[in-house]
Amino acid sequence: MMLHKRVRRLSTILAASAVLALSSPAFSQDISESHLKAARAAVAAIHATDPFDNILPQAAAALENQLIQKNPDMQELIGKTVTEKAMGLAARRADLEKEAALAYAKVFSEKDLNDIATFYSSEAGKKLLDSGPAVTRDLVKAADIWQNGVARDLAQQVGETLAAAAKAAAPAKPAKDATAPADGSAPADSSAPADDQAPADNSAPADNSQN
Repeated sequence: MMLHKRVRRLSTILAASAVLALSSPAFSQDISESHLKAARAAVAAIHATDPFDNILPQAAAALENQLIQKNPDMQELIGKTVTEKAMGLAARRADLEKEAALAYAKVFSEKDLNDIATFYSSEAGKKLLDSGPAVTRDLVKAADIWQNGVARDLAQQVGETLAAAAKAAAPAKPAKDATAPADGSAPADSSAPADDQAPADNSAPADNSQN
C-alpha cells in the first residue's frame, strides 16, 4: 500500500474516532451530561480539533521515511509495521475530543454551547468557518497598510511640531550697532577737526600768521 494511501486511511480512522468520542458517555463528574453533550456538539460544529487530524499520520509518515532511509532493505516491513502501530494509536484521538469538550464546558454555559452549535451548523456559520481564514488574511494585509500609514503620519506630524517648537525657542539675532548710520554709510571720524578749528596739536599756524 502506498504511503499516502495509508496516511489517508489513518486520517479516516482518526475522524471516526472523533465521532465516537463526541458520542461517548460523560467523562467528568463535575459537569452534567447535558452540558457535556452541548460541548461535544459545539466542538463538532466549529471543527475545533480538525487542525490536529494530521498529527499522527504525519508522525507515522516521517518515522517511516526515516527508518527506510536507514534500512532500505526493510522498506516493506517498515511500512507495514508503522501503519499497523499508528492505526492502533488512532483510537487515542478520542482522548483529545474528550479534553476539547471538557475545556469548552468549563468556559461556556450549556446555553452558550447550544447557541454556538446552532449558529455554526447554520449556513452563515458554515460560511464563516470556510471563508474566515481568507477574510482574516485580507484583514491582516489591510491592517499592515493602515499601520504603516498611521506610523508615517504620526512621525511627520510630531516632527513638524518639534521643529516649530525648536524654531520658536531659538535666541533672537543681535541688534545692529547703534553707532552705525541707518543708511549703512561709514560713521564720521571723531578725530577730524570741525570746520574753522585748529588742529588739536597746534602744530600748523593759521593762515596769515607769518610776518
